[in-house]
Amino acid sequence: DTLVWESLEGIKVKPFYHSDEMENKFSFNEAKPFSILQSIYVHDVAKSNKRTLETLNRGAESIRFTIENETISVNELMENLPKGNTTYFFYLPFLSISFINKLNDFSLDNGYDFKLQIDPIYQLCKDGNWFDNLYKDFDILNQIACKAKSSFITIDSSIYQNAGANIVQQLAYTLAHVNEYFNRISKINQPITIEISVGSNYFFEIAKLRALRLLFNTLTKEYNHNLECIIIATPTKRNKTLYDYNVNLLRTTTECMSAILGNANFISNLPYDTLYHKDNEFGDRIARNQLLILKHESYFDEVTNAADGSYYIEELTAQLAEKALLLFKEIEANDGLITQLIAGTIQKKISESAAKEQEWFDSGKEVLLGTNKYPNKNDKMKNDLELYPFVKQNPRKTLIVPIIEKRLAEKLEQERLAQEQ
Repeated sequence: DTLVWESLEGIKVKPFYHSDEMENKFSFNEAKPFSILQSIYVHDVAKSNKRTLETLNRGAESIRFTIENETISVNELMENLPKGNTTYFFYLPFLSISFINKLNDFSLDNGYDFKLQIDPIYQLCKDGNWFDNLYKDFDILNQIACKAKSSFITIDSSIYQNAGANIVQQLAYTLAHVNEYFNRISKINQPITIEISVGSNYFFEIAKLRALRLLFNTLTKEYNHNLECIIIATPTKRNKTLYDYNVNLLRTTTECMSAILGNANFISNLPYDTLYHKDNEFGDRIARNQLLILKHESYFDEVTNAADGSYYIEELTAQLAEKALLLFKEIEANDGLITQLIAGTIQKKISESAAKEQEWFDSGKEVLLGTNKYPNKNDKMKNDLELYPFVKQNPRKTLIVPIIEKRLAEKLEQERLAQEQ
């Protein structure tokens, strides 16, 4: 009994698992090898087009464009870009039927695989307000659903993990997030994309992705939606650090491995210097190369469903799925995710979980090497900051209290920066 430890989710982990104990065995469709996804922010169309070509030539297999206004020329952006097996995601932090129709028409006319990332509920969580309001946002989504041939709904659940929600909460809130769209959009005939952040609890994170597919398929069968979800996985920001930043490379490597073994479809790695440097070619290249090494030199593209039959992972998958389903039912019994967000219940639960994890970090129970364990006192960062690496405060009137993403090391790092000469 002294070897049993309890996770933040309340799961008691035994030191040894045997076949006799494995009551659950989950079967999943055979997964295709994951695709390396590179994110590109589009400001100057010509530069973005050139950078996309270079990125694809250097090993990226899929591209995600972030486009913040509808004046961008799709024709110029896509000039000479390859078709075939390359998938292009378009993350749109705005709602515009005309621009979305333009993207849909372009992909059909030119034979491109476009997937749109539109998520008004994520906008509400992050910003505290809808794009316009609940009714108008969902009216636009219903209009898009009637015409769209490709995937257009993305559940961006990364915000829950990055704000400090435990794994059970992440799964339950993601499922409730999906359910809101099925309840409010008359007919969804397209695949749904789920973007998820992957933390450092290696086996738990593998089980999390497996439990997510299990829960998604269970829910969507009730709506006669028989398409598998598309999972985009990204390493979490929550455990990334400013000091001893090269350790971030180790963290993102194990997190990407969890995502691969959990059968994510697309993986977008986080550059080691993302906290304090502006977007740069070196950081992006290193992040991409980590995935290339995992895929082609560690043979992670040769094995499918590698976690199948692992007694430990099967047991974790079952426990996480069961606990998340109970929490999901509780959310639905209280009128669903949006109602709970407006009431502030979800934010309160995430804050409580984040506070518990922060307490573990502050006491040294949760270790970040180079930060709260074996810090290098000679490490200086004050003159290297191109970006502000902490939570930004922007007091304003919002419909709900926003869900704030916050890293574990922020307070400690602010104290060290203040003491630098």
